Amino acid sequence: MAGTKTPQISIIGSLNIDFVTTTPRCPAPGETLTATSLSVSAGGKGGNQAVACGRSSFTSKSTQDVSVSMIGAVGAEDPYYDSLLKPALENSGVNTTAIEKSKTQTGSASIIVEEINGENRILFVPGANHAGMMTGVAPILSALENAQPDVVVLQGEIPRSTTIGLLEHFNAGDKAQVVFNPAPVFPDGIPLSALQRTGVLIMNETEVVQMTEFIGNSIEGELVPEKAAQAFHDRAGVEIVLITLGAQGVYYSTRSGKRGLVPGVKVAKVLDTTAAGDTFVGYFATAVARLLATGKSLEAFDDVQVAVEKANAAAAMCVQRQGAMQSIPFAYDL
Repeated sequence: MAGTKTPQISIIGSLNIDFVTTTPRCPAPGETLTATSLSVSAGGKGGNQAVACGRSSFTSKSTQDVSVSMIGAVGAEDPYYDSLLKPALENSGVNTTAIEKSKTQTGSASIIVEEINGENRILFVPGANHAGMMTGVAPILSALENAQPDVVVLQGEIPRSTTIGLLEHFNAGDKAQVVFNPAPVFPDGIPLSALQRTGVLIMNETEVVQMTEFIGNSIEGELVPEKAAQAFHDRAGVEIVLITLGAQGVYYSTRSGKRGLVPGVKVAKVLDTTAAGDTFVGYFATAVARLLATGKSLEAFDDVQVAVEKANAAAAMCVQRQGAMQSIPFAYDL
């Protein structure tokens, strides 16, 4: 019966340990600066988005209305998984039973955060994210056999071939809807054939310019979100396109003709932009899962703007906190 199914989300992606250095400014080439602090925390775009999905599904401290599972890989000998990553995921309502322990090291990110504006620079070492089951589609699909997700969330920190294979699998036929955040954008891009029929495509300004090149619609001059979004509807059949525009807000567009700009949320001070985009992705993916679990299709998503507004509000709260996973708010805090 429609409305009785518990929404299911599976996030397939990266799991990292983040080494975050806070500094007044980034050093110039050859320069040594005294930084303010160093912290070690759980991260990775896949892990961050899983935490965002989990935390956005807590309607109260004791009630979680969406089932969230993480598919990924970590180093078998890494003490940070049991002490940092696993607790961060599970305390956010994320099932970790499908996370593989690989023979290589856990992925890592070295992040420099400037105190003056909260902007970050990131160096990513893939590690286990590019090893073991993450290098093939079949092992991942096997790990998903019991999950039966309504929504599958994908990003760009696992191998390109795996991402393409997963897009082709889920976008073909009546399977889980894909929420795809192509970040970072693969240098060789995503083939148009793999993007066909993607449910939701979420990009920032830089990513949308890069991605349009791979669908044969390069942007010349200033980005016009309306034109860029329409290109993905027309050429790739993407149902919902979301373009995050920083302080300007978020532009949304659907194939059925709903479109608009949700203004940015003004905050007193931006402390750290790490995981803000992942927070947005997770909150919107949860809204999609709730819709699909009622038996409705993405075409019938009448509350797209409301979902964007809530995801935007969550991201705004995130940038006022330090760190990655720990900065993502629970829904009952909004």
